[in-house]
Amino acid sequence: MNKKNLIGVIVASAVFAGSFWFSGGIALYWNAAALAIVLSGLAVAVMLSYPVEQLREAFRVVQDSYSTRLATHEEIVETLLDLSVRSKMDGMLSLEKAGEKTTSSFLRNALMLLVDNFEEDEIKDCLKTEMSFFHMRRSESERVFQSMARFAPAFGVAGSVIGLIGLLMGIDNPAMILKHIPVAFISTLYGVIFSNMIFAPMAETVGCRTRNELINQKMILDGVIAIKKEQNPYKLERKLGAFLDADDREEKAEALRNITRKYIKMRRDEKKSKDKILHEVPLVKAKAS
Repeated sequence: MNKKNLIGVIVASAVFAGSFWFSGGIALYWNAAALAIVLSGLAVAVMLSYPVEQLREAFRVVQDSYSTRLATHEEIVETLLDLSVRSKMDGMLSLEKAGEKTTSSFLRNALMLLVDNFEEDEIKDCLKTEMSFFHMRRSESERVFQSMARFAPAFGVAGSVIGLIGLLMGIDNPAMILKHIPVAFISTLYGVIFSNMIFAPMAETVGCRTRNELINQKMILDGVIAIKKEQNPYKLERKLGAFLDADDREEKAEALRNITRKYIKMRRDEKKSKDKILHEVPLVKAKAS
């Protein structure tokens, strides 16, 4: 989650909590019995639906989605252009070091396939298979939170029914009525809040993160295939530019020119250093003789 989103969540949450305060005080909306009914019922339903390992994986995925930053499409394009120019200048084997430095496991695997000289069809098959199973695993995690969002309001209604039954059982006792009315209404409130303010946004976060990662992976796949074909970096820039907004495409074209200039300068500096060393060696030999 970026800083702007975090600030927005904090401000909106404060306003949301403040609305309870202005409606009579937050203490009026706290009821341990209603909370226990909703959470325990939700836990039973989820545990009957999914194995513990899958639940643990789902919460790990949503934690990573909120806590770790995903590379933007622009950064992926720039990285691929850099790799394309590097492969032109220094050969395919130079990509092995780049693969060791990257934090993206998908990009690292793609570069290893290039370095190991896999054929184009083999690279496509391996990477598309990885993308497919990645999507399947993420869809399972997203489904966990969708189920929780669907279950929570139902157990809020169950809490309301329990409260109403208790109210009817003590219809002649005002104390019993006052005890069960909060359970009947507040449990519904808890179910709605858990569903629409916690679990449904978690499912959307996992889904959105998955879609963006799949776009990045598709860009990497196309970029690696272009590098395998030894495609001109300028053609690659035009192809990958289709993934970007129109306003960002000119910036990437300029970025490619800067990357190309950087590598040309590096090669010139290396050549000058070698020429200097070769020029100094005969002088050393002449002095020694």
